[in-house]
Amino acid sequence: MGVLVAVVVVVVLLVVVLWLGQRTLIYFPDTSRPGSAADMLPGGQDVLLTTQDGLELGAWYLPAPAACPTTVLVAPGNGGNRAGRAGLARAIGDRGLGVLLLDYRGYGGNPGRPSEQGLAHDARAAHAFLTGEAGVPEEALVYLGESIGTGVVTALAVDHPPAAMVLRSPFTSLADAGRAAYGVPLGWVLRDHFPVARDIAATPGPLAVVLGSGDTIVPAALSREVAQTARAGGLDVLEVEVEGADHNDLELSQGPALLDALVEVSRRATSCP
Repeated sequence: MGVLVAVVVVVVLLVVVLWLGQRTLIYFPDTSRPGSAADMLPGGQDVLLTTQDGLELGAWYLPAPAACPTTVLVAPGNGGNRAGRAGLARAIGDRGLGVLLLDYRGYGGNPGRPSEQGLAHDARAAHAFLTGEAGVPEEALVYLGESIGTGVVTALAVDHPPAAMVLRSPFTSLADAGRAAYGVPLGWVLRDHFPVARDIAATPGPLAVVLGSGDTIVPAALSREVAQTARAGGLDVLEVEVEGADHNDLELSQGPALLDALVEVSRRATSCP
């Protein structure tokens, strides 16, 4: 009986530790301040986004050219900060699109701690800035989500559908990604869920799913399942696979395949660039 009690106590303690500390295993923010947009993103502006729970978040904004208002809201993955995505923003700008590089709470010198609900607030603040102060028409907005950011933009699309959306390395849900990574079912204990496959139907416009066949963090099979779920829901889906690319390879995260897919779904939705 004593052994049984000890085992139960250990299990309970492990569950409590996992419950309280799991977000340190999900989010890996670079908290350093990335400096000025003008230093890394020619034509870029430093902007502040105000969330509904009262945080002010630094972000970088590159306005679209006058001839084409299409603007891309970039929801990043769970690591780094916007400085590491300056190359992506420059490439998007070179393709004739505007771009907002969002940094979540706790990232890039921003206050707060990341969570699913918190990231949802942050994305809504980015949307409010673009459609308000920046004057970007709703019908000219394109969402680009990376990895965990695919959960952020699909959730945003439920209330604020974009013209088009690009999902880079999406998973069906965080529980499915956790099961793939650790080989055990974790959904029952997760505080954050990011149900991408459930929310994908909220996107009325064209969708691109870009994945790496060698992805060791989000298995390609999960990304393919997201694409298939979207097709089954009647969406116009462009699926692009980068052969051999791993999750953080520049070829996948900033390469021509991603940019071409972004331009193609933008063109289908907005007729420019």
